[in-house]
Amino acid sequence: MRRPFRAPPPTNDGPRANRDIRAPNVQLIDEEGNNQGLIPTADALARAEEAGLDLVEMNSNGDVPVCKIVDLGKLKYQSQKKASEARKKQKTVEIKEIKMRPNIDTHDYEVKMKAVRRFFDDGDKVKVTLRFRGREMAHQQLGYELLQKVKGDTEEIAKVEAEPKLEGRQMMMVLAPR
Repeated sequence: MRRPFRAPPPTNDGPRANRDIRAPNVQLIDEEGNNQGLIPTADALARAEEAGLDLVEMNSNGDVPVCKIVDLGKLKYQSQKKASEARKKQKTVEIKEIKMRPNIDTHDYEVKMKAVRRFFDDGDKVKVTLRFRGREMAHQQLGYELLQKVKGDTEEIAKVEAEPKLEGRQMMMVLAPR
């Protein structure tokens, strides 16, 4: 079957197998996992066909490629399964945001800190945002002191990733779990 005009050549994903192995000699590992030593590629292919399996190139980095007699379909299936397991186990770190005001009450502060601890337990980063309104801009040191208090209260469970900084009417700080 012809390829369409200007179509890229087909890519063969996965290891080279059977007739795709171009080396004259290969280091052969049979279906039981025993090392058979250096063998001509044609003989290795004959052994693989005799066993009803495929000759698969496992490592081609050395002078002589290492080939194994295995079922190629089964090998690809297992590698796909392993990759999907790895994807399931990896966790994406989210940045959760906690918004406060410079003149926050003690109980409100404690509720926010409880939420911050819960975020750290889940393994997420926390961005603490302080919003200044109107004349509160004249008392920026109160906001800075509040962020220092947050930093002190979460010292044992979190580290500061971004120090408190003022951007417009907001002061921000990013904390990451230890």
